[in-house]
Amino acid sequence: MENIMTVFQPVSAASDRVMAALIAGLEVEFGRGAGEGLAQHFLAAEDADFRWEVRIGERWLGAYEGSEEDFWLDSTICGRLDAKWFAATMIVDGDGNAHGVLGCREFRSRKAAWEAMAKAH
Repeated sequence: MENIMTVFQPVSAASDRVMAALIAGLEVEFGRGAGEGLAQHFLAAEDADFRWEVRIGERWLGAYEGSEEDFWLDSTICGRLDAKWFAATMIVDGDGNAHGVLGCREFRSRKAAWEAMAKAH
């Protein structure tokens, strides 16, 4: 009988390794020194999705005021992306898909990001 061990990790636990792999892959494709800048452009283009996927905590704030439909919600989250802790306010649909970042601040520690998330309104 063969034993198979599987380890599950949230995306936030692996985000630093994912960034390193993304940069390395881009440098192979586009040359040394290009990876970091291209990775930052890639992150900026998909900011809401990346932040939503690496969140370690979330708190629903209520309906999004700018929406004419009832299923858009405000959520505040915290997480770690590209070796930086953050707290962000997001627009999320009723199915739990992120659609935008209303605001985001970076912090030096998980505790500071968590506290900012908890105090958001």
